[in-house]
Amino acid sequence: MTYTVVIIVVLIILLTLSGLTRYGFRQITQMRPQTYEGRFKFMEKTGVFSREKFEALIKKEVSVTSRDGLLLRGHVLESHPGSPRWAIIVHGYTGALEVSSQFAGMFEDKEFNVLLVDQRRHGRSQGRYTTYGFQEKYDIEVWVGWVREHYGEDVLIGLHGQSMGGGTVLEYLSIAHPNVQFVIADCPYSDLTELIRYQLTVLNKLPAFPLMSLIDKRLERKAGFRLDQVSPIRAVRQSLLPVLFIHGSADTYVPTRMSRDMYDAKSGIRDLLIIDGAKHAKAYGVDPEGYTRKVHAFIDGVLEGSTSRIDAGQPTQSGISITSAPQH
Repeated sequence: MTYTVVIIVVLIILLTLSGLTRYGFRQITQMRPQTYEGRFKFMEKTGVFSREKFEALIKKEVSVTSRDGLLLRGHVLESHPGSPRWAIIVHGYTGALEVSSQFAGMFEDKEFNVLLVDQRRHGRSQGRYTTYGFQEKYDIEVWVGWVREHYGEDVLIGLHGQSMGGGTVLEYLSIAHPNVQFVIADCPYSDLTELIRYQLTVLNKLPAFPLMSLIDKRLERKAGFRLDQVSPIRAVRQSLLPVLFIHGSADTYVPTRMSRDMYDAKSGIRDLLIIDGAKHAKAYGVDPEGYTRKVHAFIDGVLEGSTSRIDAGQPTQSGISITSAPQH
């Protein structure tokens, strides 16, 4: 009788672990994308952008093929024909290029043309699994090549990514083309292993052991990458490209400290803006004016070859600014 009970308990534990592993894998790599209407929900709530504004944009649909054969799609907003300045804007997990459109105007104000891209498995781009920059950094490489091919080898390119898009553009630092002059990472993760451990144990109250190992093995078997192969902070340490980190102080999904850690690890030109009271991926919605001022000052400083104008807002220490949430 006791032996039977032990067997039953063991089987229940194994089945539970198997189910949690499959569920975790799906949540990490195949979470259901937002609907078209859902992509505009927050932007319309905060008033920073709307579906009507997006649909009124003059845009051209373009596509490229990834190095592993996926069709990737994007929209070109060429509001400054002839300008060598280009911004590639990259959305986060479950989003699509419509979400990135909220940021287009602040680059257009600086005479940048804009390329909005759908990451693999999102929007109208093909793909089965999300890999958090492991494959996506090579997709950015293809898009950079597309801009150079169509608009000249003397183009000046800046990258902006939000959430997973922030992780993607930071991972791209490890292979960055010389035409890419700066990166802006909004609420990025510093290390995928650390992020998944945090979300597993802190947000979901589940044990790291043995789930981390089981999920990692399934990721390698099914999606072709391991957690330890995605570490934006590693790419940040090795790159001298200017980087602006932006994060909300109330971000509990991707902890604010991850941007602070990368800022501390970065050599060369770097800056950090913390938007007080902003939750995950909502920094621009909370304080669009402060966000825009910082981005414009950072771009000016980089393009002038000087850090003298990079700081904006209220400096709390060298290179770091904090804005207070506006009162409503």
